[in-house]
Amino acid sequence: MAIILIIDDNETIRDGLAHTIKKMGHRAIVASGGEDGIALVKKRGDIDFVITDLRMDGLDGVGVLARISELCPDVPTMIITAYGTVDTAVTAMKLGAFDFLTKPFSPEVVRLKVERALELCSERRARRRLEGHNEYLQHEADAHHAVAEIIGDSDPIQNVIHMIGRVARAGSSVLITGESGTGKELCARAIHKLSERADGPFIQINCGAIVDTLLESELFGHERGAFTGAIKTKLGRFELACGGTLFLDEIGDVPPAMQVKLLRALQEQEIQRVGGEATIRIDTRVISATNKDLEDEVKSGRFREDLYYRLHVVPITMPPLRDRRSDVPMLVNHFIAKLGPRVNPRVTAIDDDALGLLVAHPWPGNVRELENTIEQALVFADGPTITRDALPPRVRAGDVATTVDVPRQKALPDILDDLERQLIIKAFREAGGVKTETARLLGIKPSALYYKLDKYGIS
Repeated sequence: MAIILIIDDNETIRDGLAHTIKKMGHRAIVASGGEDGIALVKKRGDIDFVITDLRMDGLDGVGVLARISELCPDVPTMIITAYGTVDTAVTAMKLGAFDFLTKPFSPEVVRLKVERALELCSERRARRRLEGHNEYLQHEADAHHAVAEIIGDSDPIQNVIHMIGRVARAGSSVLITGESGTGKELCARAIHKLSERADGPFIQINCGAIVDTLLESELFGHERGAFTGAIKTKLGRFELACGGTLFLDEIGDVPPAMQVKLLRALQEQEIQRVGGEATIRIDTRVISATNKDLEDEVKSGRFREDLYYRLHVVPITMPPLRDRRSDVPMLVNHFIAKLGPRVNPRVTAIDDDALGLLVAHPWPGNVRELENTIEQALVFADGPTITRDALPPRVRAGDVATTVDVPRQKALPDILDDLERQLIIKAFREAGGVKTETARLLGIKPSALYYKLDKYGIS
């Protein structure tokens, strides 16, 4: 059902058109003049087609067409005129009208022209949405791999996978926290692909990578002429994500002034384009992510508390790689299989010595750093197996992860326990028995070190 606005100062014509449109199964709203009609357009934001008389007191049909072109250029318009000459038709078309009705007109003519106009409206909107989605097509092509690429069977990552399954279909806002490189975007994509919005778009924006002056336009879109360089109307990410999911990465970097507008959009589920006056309803699920501690940001006054709680309905924390070292062998094999055919097809495996170094490394850059390391190792590998020599110097000669013995003939969990115990003892000695320094060398929290010291009986 379409919503059609009829603007005419003749009550008989207004009522006749409204009756015909209602019989077609559409909704008709009426205005007795140009100013009233434009006020309805601004207020509603959901009008699909406008029919306006050409000659009216006050704002006439020419003015209405000009304002409609500014407010909602995708909405087709049709002129009503009693002067059905060729010159009149040409003038109406130059003003941007889709077609014109010559008085008197029959219901059959109205039905035919309205149907054609609504088809045009649908085509225009589909074309505009397609244009907006083109830059995101690569992200869409990769989205179906999202769940499969969350690799690991350790308790921390399995807890995340379990949470994803629980929250995906809930439809609530999700805040994903974690250090850079832990896989926050993969988590967001997995939630989207498992949700009821999976057939809709997944649109993302890195809030920290866009200058403050352009962020509002990127989120909410802008109208033609809203600012220098705005040569055409552009849909924002909220509109592009309608029916799907909007991923706000690095949400902690949103400036205070923008936080207010973002909060309003989330609360009201409606937006206004930059330079526009129409209110646009949105149907978008929001998933946000940050590597900052937003609670600290709230306490310091840099992040709005009300926005924090609006985003923080369901929290998910992506664990750092150092807290799930048992997943490193699985991740390494995954990256060899993923990158090997493109980078170095000869390589199909990694030896125990090199794998031990990778497990021992603290990985400040987390999974992203590990993936980059495997790609580099594939480039420098001389044979079918990655060896120590192919690894980057920072891994071969790390502060702690050197000269450790990788046990043989043991199950992987036992190997990892032995390796972890050796690393803790080595770091403990290098730190002179100072536990906080030992934790720093290992790249873990002091509380985690105390647990491991007790676990392995190290004193």
